[in-house]
Amino acid sequence: MYVYEYMRILFLDQSGKPGGAELCLIDIAKPYRQNCLVGLFADGSFRDLLEKKQIPVKILTNQAIEVRKESSFKQGLASLNQLLPLIIKVANIARDYDLIYANTQKALVIGAIASFLSRRKLVYHLHDILSPEHFSKTNRTIAVALANRFAKLIIANSQASKNAFIEAGGRGDIVEVIYNGFDSKSYQINQVEVKSLRQELQLEDKFIIGHFSRLSPWKGQHVLIEAIAHSPAEVTAIFVGDALFGEQEYVKQLHEQVSKLKLENRIKFLGFRSDIPQLMSACNLVAHTSTAAEPFGRVIVEAMLCGKPVVAANAGGAIEIVEPGVNGFLVTPNKPQELAQVITTCVKEPSKTSMLAENALCSARSKFDVAIINQQITQALSKI
Repeated sequence: MYVYEYMRILFLDQSGKPGGAELCLIDIAKPYRQNCLVGLFADGSFRDLLEKKQIPVKILTNQAIEVRKESSFKQGLASLNQLLPLIIKVANIARDYDLIYANTQKALVIGAIASFLSRRKLVYHLHDILSPEHFSKTNRTIAVALANRFAKLIIANSQASKNAFIEAGGRGDIVEVIYNGFDSKSYQINQVEVKSLRQELQLEDKFIIGHFSRLSPWKGQHVLIEAIAHSPAEVTAIFVGDALFGEQEYVKQLHEQVSKLKLENRIKFLGFRSDIPQLMSACNLVAHTSTAAEPFGRVIVEAMLCGKPVVAANAGGAIEIVEPGVNGFLVTPNKPQELAQVITTCVKEPSKTSMLAENALCSARSKFDVAIINQQITQALSKI
């Protein structure tokens, strides 16, 4: 059995920008930073975050990998020539490490073949629900085939992710569910700071609903906008995040929806922000409105750690986090009227809502503490 400080790990991630999987990787890599390397397939602000945490990082390629979630088999084959130099590079680097830890699907493709060439063990961290809503059949088939053949361990970020992997043909015997970890101290925000932020937003006397995710149709910002139109007049919403991956047309549709419903004075688009805990703490309610099942729901736990009530879409990983009527609310995905009813309840029954928020804080601290999660990962890695 390895002691984690001495286990040498080559982490792989496809992104240059920090999403949920990347933020999770920072917490996982931190205990190993004396003996690890994070290899990225793109440069960007994620590298800066890793360097700030003193985690060794190297950009392995500056050439964009053209395979997308919706790519066909033909497109996948066409990218093979592009991937070969990167695979060989990763295999050569991996020989100085005990195992390869693939943190994303593209990292799995590179890491699986590199693990075979370097004769190093492969761990795949599954942050996705491998379903038709999110991935093409070709992508699902490739991910499952490579994971089944080469991975010694698959860490799924929720039971929902594990179930979808098995339903797609994945081996259940090598999958272990380990939730994302969080440092609760990072979400303890001074109330003076919260008051100042509400003043800055010019929303001191409003009931603020926060929505935190990239602007994308399946994240369901349009559902919340529709619900605001059927909510009490003091209810306003802030949308934190912006479009990625060519989804600017959706942003245009959201602004048109706001205009059509005459909600210009009740909706604010704040774009990308780094002060997420502060903004969450300034909210009265945090909404999660994904129209398709979410693998985990990082935003839900973050809001809970800020001591805020959460209303989440009743699907995927969210139902493993939120217990309705105990530590939050669950609503049917893509049902704005149902969401509006919950919002109205929160406005009219503040004592009940506060009780749910207190329960949420306690459950999030006990279930998702980063020290506990890292210990679970260490134990899982020591068994392979």
